[in-house]
Amino acid sequence: MEFFRIKRDIPFMRYALIFNVISILTFLVAVIALSTKGLHFGVDFTGGTVMEVSYSQPADLNKVRDAVARLGFTDAAVQNFGSSRDVLIRLPVKQGVTSAMLSETVLQELRKDEPKVDVRRVEFVGPQVGKELFEAGALALLFVSLGIVAYLALRFEWKFGVAAIVANLHDVVIILGFFSIFQWEFSLPVLAAVLAILGYSVNESVVVFDRVRENFRKMRKASVQQVIDNAITRTMSRTIITHFSTQLMVLAMLVFGGETLFYFALALTIGILFGIYSSVLVASPLVMWLGVSREDLVKTEKKPAAETV
Repeated sequence: MEFFRIKRDIPFMRYALIFNVISILTFLVAVIALSTKGLHFGVDFTGGTVMEVSYSQPADLNKVRDAVARLGFTDAAVQNFGSSRDVLIRLPVKQGVTSAMLSETVLQELRKDEPKVDVRRVEFVGPQVGKELFEAGALALLFVSLGIVAYLALRFEWKFGVAAIVANLHDVVIILGFFSIFQWEFSLPVLAAVLAILGYSVNESVVVFDRVRENFRKMRKASVQQVIDNAITRTMSRTIITHFSTQLMVLAMLVFGGETLFYFALALTIGILFGIYSSVLVASPLVMWLGVSREDLVKTEKKPAAETV
């Protein structure tokens, strides 16, 4: 389906070097931020206390945050859980204070604003569990990356696999860079968003690569640069429709999803925007510079040898 058709090919590859210089600079900024500031890990990774409290009426989350902040937990996560009357509070580890003592202190502070608040459960997440979760997430990222390379190498050619994984890891590092620069909380939902972006971005790359392969069959006299420019131009309508529709859904989560889904939706938003950029202006130039040719994708038919009498 196309809402519009661009009649003349846009010369994307003519400016490929400029776009890739921008990508390298952005990538370096993200890497420097990650190496100097690191990530602000949430309770899921660092360990801490998780409390579920229940109110007799819909809870005022701002009052709950203020009460927790008065105890010194300015970075505690407070969100509704299940219903508007149930609240989930995630508190970081505090040296010398057990989960039971901490939960009792928080409960007393909450009852200053609402005497009828009750505790449903209290759980402690150890830092060792968080470390295991982080390692499992890193392994998942590695295996997803290897799977993408293998899939594209088998479906197209190894040059496409290398270009796609470089572009997709470029997206991942930039997402992490944003979370490092602004010190947004990095939690398990954010990790899930990063893994989702890997699959989402490779889908866009496959669409462009498939059109490149098709163009090599049709545009026999065109150069590689012209073939890629045509492939990107012809898929732009589909790209705009797909990404705009996806971003509408993510925007709804970002605005109306509350604190629970905010950073998850924020990571998806960054990934979608940079996913468009990397699929078109990072992966495609890399394929061109790796020396892709018509012979890599179009098998020439061998003529049968003439029979000798």
